[in-house]
Amino acid sequence: MLKNWVKEAVPEKEELESRLEAARSRLYEQQMQIKEHKIPVLVLFEGWGSSGKGGAIGKVIRNIDPRFFKVATMSAPTAEELRRPFLYRYFKEIPEQGKFTFLDSGWMDEACKECLHEGMEGEKYDRRMDSIRRFERQLTDNGYLLLKFFMHIDKDEQGERMAHLLADKDTAWRVSEGDQWQHEHYKKCLKVFDRYLIDTNMPNAPWYIIDASNRKWAELQILETMVANIEVAMQNQSRSVPILQNAYPLVKMPLLSEVELTGKELSEEEYRSELKVLQKKLGELHNKIYRKRIPVIITYEGWDAAGKGGNIKRITGALDPRGYEVHPIASPEPHEKARHYLWRFWTRLPKDGHIAIFDRTWYGRVMVERLEGFCSENDWKRAYNEMNEFEKELVNWGAVVIKFWVHIDKDTQLERFNERQNNPEKQWKITDEDWRNREKWDAYEGAVNEMLKKTSTTFAPWHILESVDKKYARIKALKIVIEEIEKALEQKD
Repeated sequence: MLKNWVKEAVPEKEELESRLEAARSRLYEQQMQIKEHKIPVLVLFEGWGSSGKGGAIGKVIRNIDPRFFKVATMSAPTAEELRRPFLYRYFKEIPEQGKFTFLDSGWMDEACKECLHEGMEGEKYDRRMDSIRRFERQLTDNGYLLLKFFMHIDKDEQGERMAHLLADKDTAWRVSEGDQWQHEHYKKCLKVFDRYLIDTNMPNAPWYIIDASNRKWAELQILETMVANIEVAMQNQSRSVPILQNAYPLVKMPLLSEVELTGKELSEEEYRSELKVLQKKLGELHNKIYRKRIPVIITYEGWDAAGKGGNIKRITGALDPRGYEVHPIASPEPHEKARHYLWRFWTRLPKDGHIAIFDRTWYGRVMVERLEGFCSENDWKRAYNEMNEFEKELVNWGAVVIKFWVHIDKDTQLERFNERQNNPEKQWKITDEDWRNREKWDAYEGAVNEMLKKTSTTFAPWHILESVDKKYARIKALKIVIEEIEKALEQKD
């Protein structure tokens, strides 16, 4: 893209000023339309050192109400961020509906530095590009307007700007060692940038190469591109997004009606004996995964009153409290609902070596949100593939992903509901919503069967916990967690 890029002629001064005034005025008008249409806008600025990324952002935001935008400078990842997936810190920054986020450098800068300084190549490079393309596609599929600008200047222009900045002690700080290295190795960087731009130039999120040799001309290119894309985004808002086929190998799952629940029980003596042994073993493994920096993500879905809470309690009872966190997932808060539905899960991921346990998960998208009409049919049908991609991202990072469906029959649920209703100490556990959901048992069962069928991948399969006898389910869960962690440790050795 950069090697074959041809400069446009810079307009005459009068035309330039006229077009700038029109574009600034239109963007000022559009900010309110963006808010009304609830379109989130993420604007990524990449480019050469000293190409004017910060200045360009400063000029653009003058046309937007400060309440509607945020600017983030994405410097090198911190030690804390390096302990999480590559995309973690970028997913955290995505805007709410009706707002803008401007990123001064981002995932391109980080990926290219890995190529230039750490030799990222081959399979690792391909995997990173796949990850970035999926990330960008998921954003645009979920209604985000993603604009990617690359600020381009030639080596001579970069050298002149750097020399000017370095000549003044008050501006010399703006030229980093990395900028100077980049200038010295301009051709090498150009090759890496060009390859990256080609590999991530997608119809849903194309790259816009900005001639940054003239600052006012650069501002006009950016503003006119933003204005045109915002117009298109508002026109396309009601469009349906294509449903992608699953690209991952699946594990065949039984229908819930085929799961045998009788005979899956333990005596109190058997339970106590096994619990003690298994919790001791899991505690030892917790120390090992911390030392080996292996993250573990355990998710629980299941019928109301199936015993998820008690099951989680027996898992956490074996763990060092400094090394795990339980996330009870309720209805999304307004600031969560206004973002990509996976945002609140990305932001709760554990550090490597730690364990995150989710009581309810992202699968609410294809169960409660689907059946209660909280998202469109297109949204929940797309979600199967998006959630498989999310889990693949976690596994590629090195995480162990363990998914439990805690299963009981309808009669057992009714018995437990009545017990809760009639016991003052347990009444807090039963709500009107639980009873309403029970009335939709058959619809939920159909949704769960489809979820299990479409999202039980070989790298993150579902495990069904037969929980008519809660003791049996707890022991089974402990055994599965231990087995999956042991497999991950073997692969690390």
